[in-house]
Amino acid sequence: MLKLSRKIGLLAFAAGALLAITPAHAEDAPASAAYKDIQATLGSVPDMFKTLPDVAVAGAWAEIKGVQLNPKTALDGKTKELMGLAVAAQIPCQYCIYFHTEAAKLNGASDEEIKEAVAMAAIVRHWSTMLNGSQVDLATFKKQTDDVFAAVKAKSQ
Repeated sequence: MLKLSRKIGLLAFAAGALLAITPAHAEDAPASAAYKDIQATLGSVPDMFKTLPDVAVAGAWAEIKGVQLNPKTALDGKTKELMGLAVAAQIPCQYCIYFHTEAAKLNGASDEEIKEAVAMAAIVRHWSTMLNGSQVDLATFKKQTDDVFAAVKAKSQ
């Protein structure tokens, strides 16, 4: 009985400690700073950021700004946006398709490059469906792929 009362006391203490934690303000400092940076960078704060809880805004913005909008990454902006479009077409996400199409154009993508990115997404989806649905052995597939690339490489030398 003494062990049970200690456990109950410990639970009561833990519950009291949780209740004593001060809740975050409606808009916390990192969210406020992120909103200011979004405004400075994009000229406005799109509603998509306002759908996030405040605790997630700074992290989401850092991810977008650090990769997608960063000109000093391994991939250029056009390539990143064409990749975004290809993925968006497969999810599918009409918001993302619109955004990444326009962003790809802003980064210099031609209509033909946009069509090709979507076509590549369709080809990958098609073969993924065929390979997975047919339960092709992965080890065999990898071996055959390596053999094909070795032959192509040998031919090009």
